[in-house]
Amino acid sequence: MDDERFSQEDVERGRLLFAGPVTFLMGAVSLETLPAADRPEIAFAGRSNVGKSSLVNALTGRKTLARTSNTPGRTQELNFFEMGGAMEAPAYLVDLPGYGYAKIERKKVHAWTRLVKDYLRGRPNLRRIMLLIDSRHGLKENDREIMSMLDEAAVNYQLVLTKLDKLKVAERDKMLTKTRADAAKFVACHPVVLATSSEKGWGLSDVRSEISSLTRF
Repeated sequence: MDDERFSQEDVERGRLLFAGPVTFLMGAVSLETLPAADRPEIAFAGRSNVGKSSLVNALTGRKTLARTSNTPGRTQELNFFEMGGAMEAPAYLVDLPGYGYAKIERKKVHAWTRLVKDYLRGRPNLRRIMLLIDSRHGLKENDREIMSMLDEAAVNYQLVLTKLDKLKVAERDKMLTKTRADAAKFVACHPVVLATSSEKGWGLSDVRSEISSLTRF
């Protein structure tokens, strides 16, 4: 899974960034309650149950940093985590509330959209959104809607396939190829698609290295 774009130095910087302190700071429910935009910020977004919390926990080597739930739509806050390794300046990792849940009230869907749009407009320090896609399903319609929203907001984002271990070996390359082709249709989408498995540890080094490169001034 590891990407040859990253040097050993890149990999080590990524390791140190995530091996350092990573602590929960706050859950924000409005633009007014966001912390100061005084450091680089990377956000994670994705459909409910895409494996977002599992990936955050796997990246940081912690089992309960980001809570996991079988109840779609449970998290309705922007969860901020402070992070910083020995070779890195402090940064924020932001866990955005999941989208795409079918059993939640429409007013909460509107609240999610409003909160995220306010966040996108109000964070000049936001370096990239890592948009998680379940590799078993590929891009769904609401993923494309979010990507279109990010395009309109001119926010840089990157697709990260999750749960790659759930696919057969022959299916993995096909999904990667298809996802890359889909990503190329969106103007603000980073062309490199990352592929991961939180359970197997695949691709975690790539994600850490990518984020580390974004947190440097």
